[in-house]
Amino acid sequence: MAVPGQASWVAAGHGRQRLAGALLRLAYGVGALLLFIFALEVLKTAAGGVADILTGVSAQGTANILGFGWLGAYGALSGSPVAAIALSLFAGDVISDSEAFAMLNGSRMGAAFIVLFVGFLYYLGKRRTADGIFIGVVAMLTTFTIYAPVVPLGSFVLDRGWLDGVEVGEPAFLLNFTDFAFHPLADAATDNLPLLLVFVGGIGLILASFAIFDRALPNLEQPSLRLQRISRLLHHPLVMFALGLLITTMTLSVSISLTLLIPLSLKGYVRRDGIIPYVMGANISTWVDTMFAALLLDSPRAFTVVFTQMAVGAFVSLVVLLLLYRPYSRIILAVAHRVMQRRREFAIFLGAIFLVPLVLLFV
Repeated sequence: MAVPGQASWVAAGHGRQRLAGALLRLAYGVGALLLFIFALEVLKTAAGGVADILTGVSAQGTANILGFGWLGAYGALSGSPVAAIALSLFAGDVISDSEAFAMLNGSRMGAAFIVLFVGFLYYLGKRRTADGIFIGVVAMLTTFTIYAPVVPLGSFVLDRGWLDGVEVGEPAFLLNFTDFAFHPLADAATDNLPLLLVFVGGIGLILASFAIFDRALPNLEQPSLRLQRISRLLHHPLVMFALGLLITTMTLSVSISLTLLIPLSLKGYVRRDGIIPYVMGANISTWVDTMFAALLLDSPRAFTVVFTQMAVGAFVSLVVLLLLYRPYSRIILAVAHRVMQRRREFAIFLGAIFLVPLVLLFV
């Protein structure tokens, strides 16, 4: 027999827990935002400290910087921090706009590695199934083949100045807040410490801000009942494309949205060919947080570079999705199956994804 008032007491307790959880996520989100703004200010102020590193490895020109950003995304297991660093270097007059564009592309190519990495962890912990690794291979192949033509096309658009009219600077109230709250701290650090050390510290702050922001996000790991009900819709490429756009916009992290592919696919909600349009959509909306970083740096040209990246990436993705999807998806899946057939092919694939950015960096 139920105790009188027990149901209402339990419901009230759950309500308080949900409210406490929401307030905690809000606190994490605000803290991550403030730390992110401070990190960008530190990186911009100390950007000169990384010039010696680029000179030391002879990283000059779009090819070298592309490889630099690509490998950096591998190391960070995320493209967003590397993209923010690229804009900071551009705002600090260390690299040109075309080099910043190349580094943004490199960050996107390296960001898909997180899916392969998580797929390998699933392989180790989930009864040795290689499906997670397969998903990672498909995600990387999709990103490589979409963004390889984006580099020359976007560079051409930048050179011609077709999107130069798209320039947005930092809002005045945000600029005043940044100058008051964070600029003196960044100046004090650069005045008393080596620039390279301050820049490395700024990278640490960027990574910390993204880690804190992850805590502000709700748990999307388990598919919801609503997702189960609409699972049939997920077989359509355009729906998967829109889903990739939506989830990445909600999480502001392509690492999170792409990693969700593994549990969704392993549970049967997403078919293997549905991975491809999802990755395309995620790789477009992931630039939202980078646009915000450009605004914080008060560099209108940096915003133009990011917008060009987003626009050209969307153009190439939509051309493939609307006109070439069937042959394109067949080729991607066939290559992924070939890579997964034998250890030799997989070893060649792993060697290639590390060798290519290394060659670009030192060519």
